[in-house]
Amino acid sequence: MSATTLAERAFITRETLRNIETGTGTPRIDSLFAVLTALGIADTVITAVDPYNNQAARARIDDILGTGEAP
Repeated sequence: MSATTLAERAFITRETLRNIETGTGTPRIDSLFAVLTALGIADTVITAVDPYNNQAARARIDDILGTGEAP
């Protein structure tokens, strides 16, 4: 899929897509998720970054929640 088509499907400008691709600027989170959705990978990315899917991160979160300490 071309970048122009992806931007159109995500309802963002080509410039916003370019910024997401290159890591420049500060794209809005809804723009990022619009791109992920247009690519059909939003659920996969959300699952991959969920700290409860990582044993070390889950243990740390459980420790924080159990002690009430700040992260």
